[in-house]
Amino acid sequence: MTADITIIGRKMIMDECNIIKEIRRNNTREKEVTQALKKEDGLTWEENRVVYMEEKIYVLNNKKIREEILKGNHNSVDMGHPGQQRMLELIKRNYRWPGIKEDIKKYIQEYFKCQQNKVQYQKKAGELHPLEIPQGPWQEISIDIIGPLSKSNEIDVIVVIVD
Repeated sequence: MTADITIIGRKMIMDECNIIKEIRRNNTREKEVTQALKKEDGLTWEENRVVYMEEKIYVLNNKKIREEILKGNHNSVDMGHPGQQRMLELIKRNYRWPGIKEDIKKYIQEYFKCQQNKVQYQKKAGELHPLEIPQGPWQEISIDIIGPLSKSNEIDVIVVIVD
């Protein structure tokens, strides 16, 4: 049991080292980063070509790097495929980038295994009972009332009448 945990721990450390190496290789700077570094307020600094914002590694706009972080915090055996909120908490512990929440949401929505195993909380729909075909007009009438809705011209319901 201890060996398994150690191996998983080493793998996580190796993945994180690879991510940091990839960040160092990429020399691009985003406007937000440049401005934050110029402020010199102590919240943003650079160390060995890695930018830190509020003590978290700033991940530049690189799809490959961000995808690797998302995969490492979602697909690994010890993570257990966390949902959006849990994954956001896990990633925000170490990393930061604009649009992180949207990236996580998109990643989980596109991850096939999570969508396949999603628990349905809705009640199953009842049986449909179609109306019989009437012999002539106005012999069968169905009425549906939809509401309450947000008011429009002091009206908050819709009535649908089908003959």
